Amino acid sequence: MRTIHTDVLICGAGAAGLTLAIELARRHVDFLLIDKTTTPFGGSRGKGIQPRTLEIFEAMGVADRMVAAGGRYPAQRKYRADSGYDDVASVEAAAPSAAEPYGEPLMLPQHLTEGILRERLMELGHAPRYGHALADFEQDEQAGVSARVATPDGDVTVRARYLIGADGGRSFVRKALGIDFPGESMNARAVVADLSLSGLKDDVWHRWNGGGAQQISLCPLRGTPLFQLQMPIPLEGEFDLSDAGIAAAIAARTGRADIVVHAVHWRSDYAMSSRLAERYRVGRVFIAGDAAHVHPPTGGQGLNTSVQDAWNLGWKLAAVLGGAPDALLDTYEAERREVAAGMLGLASKLLDAARLRGDLRRGRETQQLDLGYPLSALTLDERAHDASNSAVLRAGDRAPDAPCRGAAGQPVRLFTLSGGGGWLLLRYEASGPSAIAGRPGLRIVDIGVRGELRDDDGYLRDAYGFQPGDIALIRPDGYVGVLTGDEHGAALANYIKWLG
Repeated sequence: MRTIHTDVLICGAGAAGLTLAIELARRHVDFLLIDKTTTPFGGSRGKGIQPRTLEIFEAMGVADRMVAAGGRYPAQRKYRADSGYDDVASVEAAAPSAAEPYGEPLMLPQHLTEGILRERLMELGHAPRYGHALADFEQDEQAGVSARVATPDGDVTVRARYLIGADGGRSFVRKALGIDFPGESMNARAVVADLSLSGLKDDVWHRWNGGGAQQISLCPLRGTPLFQLQMPIPLEGEFDLSDAGIAAAIAARTGRADIVVHAVHWRSDYAMSSRLAERYRVGRVFIAGDAAHVHPPTGGQGLNTSVQDAWNLGWKLAAVLGGAPDALLDTYEAERREVAAGMLGLASKLLDAARLRGDLRRGRETQQLDLGYPLSALTLDERAHDASNSAVLRAGDRAPDAPCRGAAGQPVRLFTLSGGGGWLLLRYEASGPSAIAGRPGLRIVDIGVRGELRDDDGYLRDAYGFQPGDIALIRPDGYVGVLTGDEHGAALANYIKWLG
């Protein structure tokens, strides 16, 4: 049997697997990305890209492509029994700001999102291998993982230093590891489908029978000529998913004969549940995305949380493969599992609102801009904390963007400096040389009259709460690792030493 050697074997080429692959490719890590399906997923399923995920996609070089391919969420048109209707906003939108360049979610069907990620991966010299199924694996915690992969040309052995299971809610990797996946059924079952139809305008999200068992919605899918159908169905029994069956359900629930279904391009029925893996790591094997957490689709959290799992794990894998301590990889589960637990609670709350009141409006709590890692081992905060002011930036928070000016006069956004994939040390009006200069993978930027970056309008000062002499160390994934006014102190020195 032929043997392939690589650093990382990624099982699953959905949004999480593709994001992880891009991050490894950006860092010149050798990997193999496989998927058991013979072709890429072709449906809309996860159609909402949250503002925090757009920031991540900007760092990956694909945000503009996604915005160009998708569109804004339309208003919801709620039809009343008297044949009238009310139009209400679908999402809480805000104007882009200096600190938050994306003020609202983007609607982009999942297959288009994943297509753009595959395109970016191809630009970096890689592509998923479809029709490649992970058959079994075993690991040696000292040497790596041996995996048997079934391919169209026969079985091969893959020797990898790490294996990542990004292979969905029925994850083979999670089950093979014996990781418990506790949770609960949400006592809800639904149909989702992508349709070609006529009889409806595509400028609003059409909804009927809100808050009841017969509710139904038809949402225009930005970036396509299609509509996405969503409707609850009985928990038990067969549901007719044929084109004719779906057309009949639409006619019955809307009470309209003028809505004509021309084709059903993708369809799925599913029972909703909420589950969270008890562990994200066993030795040299990790799980990410839906393999680690499944949830109701309300709130548009699933794909976004999966992408951010991979975003968190990618730079850490690259760092450890480059010589950082293995303990860095333990922070992946510590940080991301807590976030997933909160996401599951939010999605369940939003599901209840949708079922009881027909309320699908999504607010800031779904946008993931306020999530962070304050209790992480990678968080060091030595600044005085005013517990009464939640607006004050703390270590562990998402690092805000800020427009600045380079020493040569050109405009510079902080995100253009922090999106390169390494650590970024901001020194605000500091004096003397940096105490931690000359370290691979660390960029040091002095801010001030004699620095390479000028904060003329005070955006950095205000966003970070900087005083002269303060520093902020921003992690490769765009979260604040350290805030301190003592660059020469023992705490920062120990932090840097721990990272290797």
